[in-house]
Amino acid sequence: MEKIISFGRTDLEIVPIIFGGNVFGWTLDEKCSFEILDEFIDLGFNAVDTANNYSHWVEGNQGGESETIIGKWVKEKRNRDKLVLMTKVGGRFGADSKTNIKASYIKEQIEHSLNRLQTDYIDLYQTHYDDETTAIEETLRAYEDLIKEGKVRYIGASNITESRLIESLETSSKLGLPRYISLQPEYNLYDREKFEKEYEATVKEYGLAVIPYYSLASGFLSGKYLTDEDFSKSTRGVGIQKRYWNERGQRIIKTLNEVASAYNTSASSVALAWLLAHPSITAPIASATKKNHLDSFVSAIQLRLGEEAIEKLNNASKY
Repeated sequence: MEKIISFGRTDLEIVPIIFGGNVFGWTLDEKCSFEILDEFIDLGFNAVDTANNYSHWVEGNQGGESETIIGKWVKEKRNRDKLVLMTKVGGRFGADSKTNIKASYIKEQIEHSLNRLQTDYIDLYQTHYDDETTAIEETLRAYEDLIKEGKVRYIGASNITESRLIESLETSSKLGLPRYISLQPEYNLYDREKFEKEYEATVKEYGLAVIPYYSLASGFLSGKYLTDEDFSKSTRGVGIQKRYWNERGQRIIKTLNEVASAYNTSASSVALAWLLAHPSITAPIASATKKNHLDSFVSAIQLRLGEEAIEKLNNASKY
């Protein structure tokens, strides 16, 4: 793949599907997390994304559970030099908390993340959610200090408005401060409109890597939901049905399965391959809770969708 984020690591080629660590400490306990991470690495992948507040939404959790699990696994496997670790700062730890990217908070939270991940540095440290009450320069200068101290290699942004993203990039250029090298937006075959209308021109103009989250739309595009009954099998499925199972969603699933059948592969492989074929997308983030789910990651990298298949998917998902 040509679309690689190098992170200055000449010794390490970044495989363009990133494991989403939100499942660690949520739908996967520590033992199962270790097992799926082992399989992920054995298949040749090497990038993991998490956040300092994952998975605070689980009853009994405080946030930081995902980083803790990853850190224990890294220590046990002694494989830090073979990994790209990405984490985030600024998100909420519950309904009563607020987003925060003030300098003092960032510098406090990086220590917690480094300790939990049991590492000396983060490859990509990302603004998880913007805090528009904080001056952009303050945030960037905090990141500058962390980079100078060797605790962070590069910085990225996730949930940030287009105007604040542009202002951040321009501030970096004007003041000689560290620059966001990546954007982590919500983007998939169903959720296309916001990225394509609000961000795509900007990432092209500024040359940002794009590493979308919810690449499989919370599992909706995985191929497991085909009928109303399929959604009723879990509480999570009910929520997915409410959000996605409309006329457009059903059209997307029908087309996704038709293309998957034509290529003799899975729906999730096609959904990921569609992202990888998109010129603006660098590496999608996807999660898995079973080892066989990782098969679609491998298939997606190997799959080369033809123009006709891509056009068919584009038409089915048009908004």
